[in-house]
Amino acid sequence: MLKREFKVNLKSFIIWTTILIVLFLMVYLIYPYFITNEQVESLDDMMKGFPPELLKTFNMDISSISTAYGWVKSEGFMFVLLIVGFYSSLLGSQILLKEENDMTIEYLQSIPVKRSSIITNKIIVGFTYIISMVILLGIFNDIALRIIGDFEEKQLILLSITPIFIGLPFFALNLFISTFFHKTKNSIGLSLGLVFLFYVLNVLGEISEKVEFLKWFSIYTLADTRNVITNIEIHPVMVIISILITSLLISATYLRYQKKELV
Repeated sequence: MLKREFKVNLKSFIIWTTILIVLFLMVYLIYPYFITNEQVESLDDMMKGFPPELLKTFNMDISSISTAYGWVKSEGFMFVLLIVGFYSSLLGSQILLKEENDMTIEYLQSIPVKRSSIITNKIIVGFTYIISMVILLGIFNDIALRIIGDFEEKQLILLSITPIFIGLPFFALNLFISTFFHKTKNSIGLSLGLVFLFYVLNVLGEISEKVEFLKWFSIYTLADTRNVITNIEIHPVMVIISILITSLLISATYLRYQKKELV
């Protein structure tokens, strides 16, 4: 059953991972020719004209986009966090629910197989693909940056790990939510909406000190990219919170799925 799950979800993993890698590949191919010495000064002057709060949102106040690595640390990883968030949420919302949606749950019940075993296999596949996506992108970025220019290796490694801390909670949250539905089409919209909601809360919390508390209600805060860029370290508290949220939601999923009336 585990082998089947890996095979069924392999296509979406390849598509989403390819999207990320192609995005960064295009930047690495174009950036050295697009950004000249004269344009670097123009970019820095232009950045000074933007509100400090806006620059902070994209880490542009602590990282110049005059180099490819500077772009990676600012806008680049904003794209990574969004895409990993989308992928993890969609995977979590569908990987368990599709058995009911496709009516394959009847086959699983006839084997028979325990419900807890079904969930465990889904979690193993989900975690493996999310972590693999992050690692593959990290390896690609490391190789590409070694070829085109200077970068801080330890900083890049730590930065490359941070999407895992939002990917796993997003997966676990949507896996739990999916136990309240019977059709994937009903859960997909909600999963995408949650990604946008948490992203907006994080952005608003970064923009204004008056509503800074909002970012603590966002899963995206767990990525903690600013701390990695400035201090070159991952705050242990963020890792612990990510593990706790994921563990609680996974436990709730097991409890809820045992009582769920399957189609």
